[in-house]
Amino acid sequence: MHQQLLFTRILNHLFGAPVAALLAAIHVHPADLAAPINNIFSMELLVVLLLIVFFVVVRLTLSVEKPAAPQHIAELMNGFAGGQADEIIGHGYERYLPFVTSIFLFVICCNLIGLIPGIETPTSRPYVPFGLAVLTFIYYNYHGLRAQGVAGYFKHFLGPIWWIAPLLFPIEIISHLARMMSLTIRLYANMFASDLLTLVFFSLIPFGVPIVFLGLHAFVSVIQAYVFMLLAIIYLSQAVSHEGEEHEEGI
Repeated sequence: MHQQLLFTRILNHLFGAPVAALLAAIHVHPADLAAPINNIFSMELLVVLLLIVFFVVVRLTLSVEKPAAPQHIAELMNGFAGGQADEIIGHGYERYLPFVTSIFLFVICCNLIGLIPGIETPTSRPYVPFGLAVLTFIYYNYHGLRAQGVAGYFKHFLGPIWWIAPLLFPIEIISHLARMMSLTIRLYANMFASDLLTLVFFSLIPFGVPIVFLGLHAFVSVIQAYVFMLLAIIYLSQAVSHEGEEHEEGI
């Protein structure tokens, strides 16, 4: 059993009892009834709180003439995500920018927090990427239905030729459902491997060499956050497209 982090102990002290009662009500049994909140959840919550604080600071210090460092960082992240969304989705991409930017920032922060000694990377546990994948799946399908209506959206699943539609429809449904598994495994496997590799070298050679693997972990963290955001944008683009045909994804 992993030792509880300070933030985890605080959360369990304040909210442990009601959380345990809630879990019992839905027939979920945590490993430790006295401390139902684990380190992974507490680190996710910490990331969310830090991001909220960051954006509150940005909002309170907005300035056209003398933008502060937080504003520069926020504009850089927004411009980066916006550039990707504009290139892939095109006109009307602004509607989806808050979601894709938030996904990118949350994933990259959860990935990078594992660089702190003693903290496990939240995305190295499969249920964290799976939760993000399910959220992304619901989001892009919702906007696909909203943009095209039920009939227009489901035409994407039928293909361009009517007589092969009965064959293509179940294949496309399975393909879309498999996207959740693809998003989950890609992020989880890479972060788990990175965490494991860093841990092994730290246990073998505690000085010098592991720094290289910390750098590798940081690199993998950024790449995986970018890939997750990029796939979310691609799925959104396909869902809201009015071309009437389903584009095959190559990723």
